[in-house]
Amino acid sequence: MKDKIKLQIGVSAALLLLASIAGCHSYQVETSVENRTGGAIRLLEVDYPSASFGADHLDAAQTIHSRIQLRGSGPVKVAYTAADGRQIQNDGPIAAELQEGKLEVVLLPGGKAEFHPHLSPPR
Repeated sequence: MKDKIKLQIGVSAALLLLASIAGCHSYQVETSVENRTGGAIRLLEVDYPSASFGADHLDAAQTIHSRIQLRGSGPVKVAYTAADGRQIQNDGPIAAELQEGKLEVVLLPGGKAEFHPHLSPPR
């Protein structure tokens, strides 16, 4: 009887360990947006599949960071109001659910932007 109980405890422990290993992996993308436009910007919005984040104000040379989770797939887009009042929009790379890694966005003078994705391949 004791051997049967030990076996049940061992099997239960093994199943619990296996469930924790195979279970909940959270796919996240560390995202940064750096303002190299030469002036302050307003109303920054970064859109990505199923959500967005942003800031009311971003000074010149300032960087914001956000950890995001992708749901679905689609382009990453950046929109903001430049120091001279112009509305700027830039389309970036296509991102897909279950990708993880880093995405760096650098806002440049003249309404340009560079996107530096360091993401795992789409699954």
